[in-house]
Amino acid sequence: MTPKNDNFADMELSEIKNRFGIIGNDPKLNSAIDTAIQIAGTNLSVLITGESGVGKEVIPKIIHAYSPRKHNNYIAINCGAIPEGTIESELFGHEKGSFTGANEARKGYFEVADKGTIFLDEVGELPLSTQVRLLRVLESGEFIRVGSSKAQKTDVRVIAASNVNFMHAIRSGRFREDLYYRLNAVPIYVPPLRERKGDIHLLFMKFALDCADKYKMPAVRLTPEARALLESYRWPGNVRQLKNVAEQISVLENNRQITPEVLARYLPADDPGQLPVRGCDSGTAGNIQDRDIIFKMLFQLREEVDELKAMLSGGVISPGSAVRSGEDEHTVRALPVKVSDLPEFPHKLKPDYSIVVPAAEVETAPEKDEAPRTIQDVNDDMIRRALEKHEGRRKAAAAELGISERTLYRKIKELKINEK
Repeated sequence: MTPKNDNFADMELSEIKNRFGIIGNDPKLNSAIDTAIQIAGTNLSVLITGESGVGKEVIPKIIHAYSPRKHNNYIAINCGAIPEGTIESELFGHEKGSFTGANEARKGYFEVADKGTIFLDEVGELPLSTQVRLLRVLESGEFIRVGSSKAQKTDVRVIAASNVNFMHAIRSGRFREDLYYRLNAVPIYVPPLRERKGDIHLLFMKFALDCADKYKMPAVRLTPEARALLESYRWPGNVRQLKNVAEQISVLENNRQITPEVLARYLPADDPGQLPVRGCDSGTAGNIQDRDIIFKMLFQLREEVDELKAMLSGGVISPGSAVRSGEDEHTVRALPVKVSDLPEFPHKLKPDYSIVVPAAEVETAPEKDEAPRTIQDVNDDMIRRALEKHEGRRKAAAAELGISERTLYRKIKELKINEK
């Protein structure tokens, strides 16, 4: 089988973009599309990486449309949206009576998509037990329905996508290394919007024109200064966020000429609480969930330090004074802290301040030769604190930590935390 089919070997890239509604001329984007076309005629597995909102879902559609499987089923599955208890039944089917509520046998997606293509979005969210089953399908084309002992065959082209950092997930035991290499036969990287600044204005105008046509109104136009602001913004939500902003401005603004002052009202302001997001390297994607937790704790620590500093400078607490809480009285002392010992924050800290801590904690402080805490220790401690604060309510704790409830549930199982 040749890497590229004859019927589209000479097809212009612009024709493919028009067919699938792709806007932009960035070389990285063009490279991703060209790779998709080259491998469409093969049966190789494909792993698409890139940040959330960059449009990864269009790549598998291109691959399927220009493959020999194009006349058979194409099924897209969001692995992160299916509950862990039912995902194996959804993917591989089940037999009647295999579990409560299984009143009849049911075909899974791999059985329905035989001779076609399956797109597994957010594949990094698959449970480990499901990863084992998926690996078997990739290696031998065999699967077993839930509640059955009979192996069945399927001929399916698997395309997966994720914004997970797979190397980190493999090291932490959340993703199988052998499955990663099976999926990553052909890697395709879709760049974030901030890496294709030349396409930002084109996309904005496309979304603005679509909105104007839909609601029968004149399209908005950006002044040169507003365009410069648009292209300098980092767009953490990528194309999805840009589309929302274009539609909001089109509907809410009476003046069709958009200035930087107007545009700025629709762009989230820079905020110390806005966590930095690392861009994806080629072939990988940033998994910021653990890093989010750590950064949040660092920002909370900074706020606590600032509050204590304000209390000292305002005469509320002085070194060596006593603080009464209920019936207990604790003597506190000031510890000098060097700025070089603190993590860097967005604003500059003054070098002359102290942190006030209970004397008892000073006396029982760990020795210098004690093993330092790892990032994982800090991460685990943050999760425990959030659960204690919200009395074991996962939804509230997950919201504070900035992660999904499903991710928090997995971490609770890993830490063996007993919930209330």
